Amino acid sequence: MAKKTVASLQTSSKRLSKAIKMVKSPKSGAYTFVETIIAPEKVNDFLAKK
Repeated sequence: MAKKTVASLQTSSKRLSKAIKMVKSPKSGAYTFVETIIAPEKVNDFLAKK
């Protein structure tokens, strides 16, 4: 079960994207969300990494 959301953010100097990834905790089994704001070219790398 994976969820990915990518929202485009436009700033005055640089174009950025906010990526949200759902990660399952190995200890409790609960899901948490990891958010980051990165360049659009690096979004797939962030989502592919565990």
